[in-house]
Amino acid sequence: MGELMIKNDDLAILTQAKGIGDVLKPLINEIHLFDTYVAGTTHLKDKSVLDEIEVGQKLNLKREINKFDEKAIIINTEDGKKVGYVPEKDNIIFSRLMDAGKLLSAKVTDIKARKGDFMQISIGIYLIDF
Repeated sequence: MGELMIKNDDLAILTQAKGIGDVLKPLINEIHLFDTYVAGTTHLKDKSVLDEIEVGQKLNLKREINKFDEKAIIINTEDGKKVGYVPEKDNIIFSRLMDAGKLLSAKVTDIKARKGDFMQISIGIYLIDF
């Protein structure tokens, strides 16, 4: 476990740290921006990922080069499995934020099973602020 020491020059120094991530975690704010759903779950090649999704689970958002939608944002699990996309109708502002270097993430807020392969996964989108 590291120690945080404040020097006379007001600089915080982490000693015996496991990594910078441990230093930054307490400084991160997640600002809720919007509620939406995961689009494209019926088109997944590996639908087994849907069985792993749970309410409260964090998901990663990443811009994707996509010939169908120039503002596409893919939604992945933390271990990189594709879950779907931010709906095209909702991705304009979020893609601009991400293109400007802002870090966004998502959390699963609700899961409703539907007919056949369709599963409705509701998410909240968050701005990660340091």
